[in-house]
Amino acid sequence: MNDRFHNRTGEALRAADLAHHLHPFTDHSALAAEGGPRVITHGEGVYLWDTEGRRILDGMGGLWCVNIGYGRKEPGEVAHRQMDKLAFYNTFFKTSHEPVIELSERLAGLTPEGINDFFYANSGSEANDTALRLVRGYWAAQGRPERQVIISREFAYHGSTVAGASLCGLPSMHDVPSLPIPGIVHADGPYAWHAGRDQHDPDYGIEAADAVEAKILEVGPENVAAFIGEPVMGAGGVITPPPGYWARVQEICRKHDILLIADEVICGFGRTGSWFGSQTYDIQPDIMCMAKGMSSGYQPISAVGVGARVADALRRTPGVLPHGFTYSGHPVAAAVALENINIIDREGIVEHVRDTVGPGMGAALGALKDHPLVGEVRGVGGMWALELTADKRARAPFDPLGRVATQVRNLCFERGLATRAVREGLVFSPPLIITEAQIGELAEILTGCLDDVAATL
Repeated sequence: MNDRFHNRTGEALRAADLAHHLHPFTDHSALAAEGGPRVITHGEGVYLWDTEGRRILDGMGGLWCVNIGYGRKEPGEVAHRQMDKLAFYNTFFKTSHEPVIELSERLAGLTPEGINDFFYANSGSEANDTALRLVRGYWAAQGRPERQVIISREFAYHGSTVAGASLCGLPSMHDVPSLPIPGIVHADGPYAWHAGRDQHDPDYGIEAADAVEAKILEVGPENVAAFIGEPVMGAGGVITPPPGYWARVQEICRKHDILLIADEVICGFGRTGSWFGSQTYDIQPDIMCMAKGMSSGYQPISAVGVGARVADALRRTPGVLPHGFTYSGHPVAAAVALENINIIDREGIVEHVRDTVGPGMGAALGALKDHPLVGEVRGVGGMWALELTADKRARAPFDPLGRVATQVRNLCFERGLATRAVREGLVFSPPLIITEAQIGELAEILTGCLDDVAATL
């Protein structure tokens, strides 16, 4: 597997990495003290291998994205053919190409009714930046340029570009001076555990949605351009919406004539047991942002699906849309994304998530709800979270926050399971092809790690 990289040892690769590679979301002093990163060599199905030959069940699907699993040959074969035919041409200057046209047609047939136009970028962060520009451009085209404000939510994650990080409702994303940028405000998120409420309580669903309206009224509806929300809040901790939440949010947006942006970067392409989280929760967005599972990570690509209201207004407005990227609709990335979608479709992966993965993960992780460290288990489809607690009745985190979740995560990696610690919780988003037996393996490793960490406290 390492032939093309000169058969270098894991130690040599770690040293070179420390010397030359700056990692995202990483404490580089801590990384150096630990001797460098874990170097992954290859993957197959739901498993990864590192330079030391250790096998790891990837409970995070890469970074919420490897929906079809590792080692698929079809995306590479499609990429090879497309590179031979047309490796690149831009979609500026009134030009297009077959892969981006066919991908757009395919997406129009999968997305919620009314989402028929697509603008392409390279990442979820760029897609959310694009959505921000499109909604502000829309209101300017309507003669309402004062409608600038975007309502986001606490605990939301929408990317790490300047605008994307500003949309985030996580304090750690605002550590850079001057963030968040003006024109972005945050309403309370529907985080039942944090609020001391029951995540299945419909009364809480209405109250949590009404927090969005309270923020709109505080800002002034005449100043608000759009509300943005993930159907399920992913990187914030797999925060599932309480019953009635999304119906009430949509009612509020319609009441105040505010555009609704659904951030489907994590939830899209089967993750919630439907093609999109908007379908799982009956959301009719004006704009949808997509990435991650769109190509299962086999190529960097994202898209913004635009509803007729916004698309028609932008098309009617004279002048150039002053936005885009060199690689918007890159032909190789578009061809790979199209093949990835075809694989999900012909192999029934969305149905597998709905019928097998969701119930299986719910049962396997739900069995841990009585564990002394576990306060809550929540999730849908192929995305789940365990909330850890020092006191179940008081819902108190450990001190310092995240200490125990990080211990469990580190031990899981040592024992062959990749997971992620978020505050005092653990989140899971495995490849959507995971089997019942592999779900059992995931739960067995996790249970052992929880037991052993609990014994040290």
